[in-house]
Amino acid sequence: MKFYNRENEIAELKRICNLSFTHNSRMTVLTGRRRIGKTSLIKKAFEDSDAPMLYFFTGRKAEVALVNDFIREIHDKLHGYVPEGLRSVTGVMRHLFELAKTERFTLVIDEFQEFTNVNPSVFSDLQNLWDSYRSETRMNLVLSGSVMSMMRRIFTDAHEPLFGRADNIISLRPFRIKVVKEILKDYNPEYTNEDFLALYSITGGIPKYIELFCDNGHVTCESMLRFSVSYMSPFIDEGRNLLITEFGRDYGTYFSILLAIAQGRTSQAEITAALGGMAIGGHLERLENTYNIISKFRPVMSKPGSKNTVRFRISDNFMQFWFRFIERNRSMIELDNYDDLHKVVMRDYPTYSGLMLEKYFRQKLTEEGGFRELGSWWEAKAGKEANEIDIVGIRTEGKSALIAEVKRNVRNYDNKSFMAKIEHIRAKILSGYEIESRLYTIDDM
Repeated sequence: MKFYNRENEIAELKRICNLSFTHNSRMTVLTGRRRIGKTSLIKKAFEDSDAPMLYFFTGRKAEVALVNDFIREIHDKLHGYVPEGLRSVTGVMRHLFELAKTERFTLVIDEFQEFTNVNPSVFSDLQNLWDSYRSETRMNLVLSGSVMSMMRRIFTDAHEPLFGRADNIISLRPFRIKVVKEILKDYNPEYTNEDFLALYSITGGIPKYIELFCDNGHVTCESMLRFSVSYMSPFIDEGRNLLITEFGRDYGTYFSILLAIAQGRTSQAEITAALGGMAIGGHLERLENTYNIISKFRPVMSKPGSKNTVRFRISDNFMQFWFRFIERNRSMIELDNYDDLHKVVMRDYPTYSGLMLEKYFRQKLTEEGGFRELGSWWEAKAGKEANEIDIVGIRTEGKSALIAEVKRNVRNYDNKSFMAKIEHIRAKILSGYEIESRLYTIDDM
């Protein structure tokens, strides 16, 4: 698949590179979940540079093996002398800083957080080298990592040696809606809204997942769904591999919480009940603030401290899909029963995609802008939810609001019921607001 988007990130990486070469060394940290396209972005940003780029990949191997890999890269890209007997990453870095006194080059260290497993002293050693050499060298240092909780701790925790050393921290996000549409149109010019909704619902704009569908010719809804849960699907173990890397040995409880959320248990009380009453407050807090896998939502214009109305959602579309259809049906996979798994997906997907359609329109409106607050609204009442509204947006200009209902099929829309909801929310929180009402269906994508 050709390279799409990322113009702003490329411009920023080039700007920092120029400062590194004309003033003094700069350290850039690039983070983002796996498959988001960090390595592709780096290579694209520096492909036309007149200075060499060294690419170090930090695999989980012995330090001396990594050092040998790094030395080969130095020979290939800089064609210079490397002292005999180097056995440590710190020794390699010191040599490169000495070279950077007279040479300009970009050094990329990918999966930088893996030094935690290889040799944690690399972090404090790099701090000392950086503080000693930064002002007298011309190195463009780019440190990239996929385990976001670890990368955040390494560079933003005040107790860590590299705290405050990064000149820029760039967090790479999934493609926006218009980019996903552009890609699908290139591969399927006659795509339908059903096709686009499937691509959005499964990938959430993650470049690698889009590439897997497009390069394998799966660009229709039915084909994408079948490929996702086929015997050779690259997605079957993807969620497990991603999350075990983040959670480590304590992944069991986190998996159970995420599975409960994916099945529609979105309040803390519901999740707690699904896990047999175990205390999960700390797990939810870490899933939200450390791992950034779930998000906490309250009704639009509700008070921040109103805990009884809080809901949790899995932020990542792929992870939501993976838990809902793949992890939930793991027993079928263990039995190689992919035909029945496909039937389950085809049976439940229409309902699931209806919920994703709501998320799509909230994201679309957010990307278009013009709102100071946008989300959903619901009212907790006697143990049940009443007067739930899919989209409520408070506009930035004037005292006006958008209230919208999302229906996958227009035949399921009840205008009388929707108008009653509007009057109820007007009386509750939007008194004096000019209200625009809308109905969004799959035809409006």
